[in-house]
Amino acid sequence: MEGNRPLAGIRVLDFSRVFAGPLCTQQMADLGAEIIKVEHPERGDDTRAMRPPEIGDEATFFLAANRNKMSLALDFTKPEGAEIVHALAAKCDVLVENFRKSVMLRRNLNFEAIRDRHPHLIYCSVSAYGRSSPLADLPGYDPILQAESGLMSFSGEPGQDPLRHPLSIIDVYTSLYATQAVMGAILTRQRTGRGQFIDLALYDTALSVLTDIGSGYLNTGTEPVQRGNARGSSVPNGLFHTKTGPVYIAVGNPGLWKKFAEGVLERPELVTDPPFNTREGRIGNRDALNALISEAFAKETRDYWIEKIRGAGVPGGSVRTVAEALNAPETAARGMVATMPHPTIGDLRLVASPIKYSETPVADPVAPPLLGEHTDDVLRDLLDMGENEICALRDNGIIR
Repeated sequence: MEGNRPLAGIRVLDFSRVFAGPLCTQQMADLGAEIIKVEHPERGDDTRAMRPPEIGDEATFFLAANRNKMSLALDFTKPEGAEIVHALAAKCDVLVENFRKSVMLRRNLNFEAIRDRHPHLIYCSVSAYGRSSPLADLPGYDPILQAESGLMSFSGEPGQDPLRHPLSIIDVYTSLYATQAVMGAILTRQRTGRGQFIDLALYDTALSVLTDIGSGYLNTGTEPVQRGNARGSSVPNGLFHTKTGPVYIAVGNPGLWKKFAEGVLERPELVTDPPFNTREGRIGNRDALNALISEAFAKETRDYWIEKIRGAGVPGGSVRTVAEALNAPETAARGMVATMPHPTIGDLRLVASPIKYSETPVADPVAPPLLGEHTDDVLRDLLDMGENEICALRDNGIIR
């Protein structure tokens, strides 16, 4: 079955650390690619130290983005280490890195420096601002890009400080774009025989995430405003409290409004009588309509309203805690929590890949590696190094 996975036979030299790059290579690993994660011999990926939370000696941040990979602890800043990089690049299909522009340049490992030596190699660079940006060598993390892209400006309650999304959503989106871009480059190489450079910027991704909000500004000049949980183009759309907890509903069109008014609220007159009988009327009288719904919902439990909402075919759900979501029966039914053995933790539980193929299932999850866990295996199996040569590299601090 392994040979049937979509990226079976693809080998990736992964210099990425923190989140966007590692999530990209983890997605490729799920699809069957072989990932050689190159880490600093002493500290490894930055996220190994990002704790709490942790389990045993492992930071859960690191565990979230590094399953199904091998760890090669290598100091590529030294000439011997750089030569090992070139030897591995000759045997790999893809190189992924997310350093600032100067890092690979100083080591003569940037794309322009290695493309003649490795013309087959697909070189994917993930950075904060992109290689052609005037800010190309500045550092930048996800919340900075949320701020600079305008994404924060319309997040939060009206009149309050803008809010960043608490998850690293720009990293997540960038990882998806990166995986898509690499797979496109693999298809292109099948036709041309040559690799190419992929330049992905978190800043660009953050702008792309603006989607309909960005389109609205570009074509009307209208700046979006803070609406909390509400949405400007449809009402009712937001959070409402019940006796036992909040629910979220999204009534996005007249058909759904009819189902909601008749089947959930049991108020058929709201469909025909002003002011709520038109989209414009509902938007223009948002506060009054929300108050009417809030009054009704407060009279019954969350389970009562969820049953009515789903029975009527209206989009809605409970506002769950993380624990409620990860332990929900539909989560188990979809196989979205995977358990795997870990050498120091025991049973490790992680959120699984959401991809479901009928013919080529994703790889069975293997625990994220310990730092340098596969150093000897990679050097011996891929580069045919003997034990004496490996020991000499370790004695000289080139590998761990």
